[in-house]
Amino acid sequence: MLILGLVLLLLGFLLSVPILWTIGIILLIVGAVLFLLGSTGRAVGGRRHWF
Repeated sequence: MLILGLVLLLLGFLLSVPILWTIGIILLIVGAVLFLLGSTGRAVGGRRHWF
């Protein structure tokens, strides 16, 4: 999710498409939150690991 957010963020910036920029920022934030919760050992969404 972090990589997808970063790709959309860069594409939105380079192509001047504001909706891609917005979706990229949202995905980066959600991905960072999931990464932080997963790295602390908490089960996220009922799953211990995200493969």
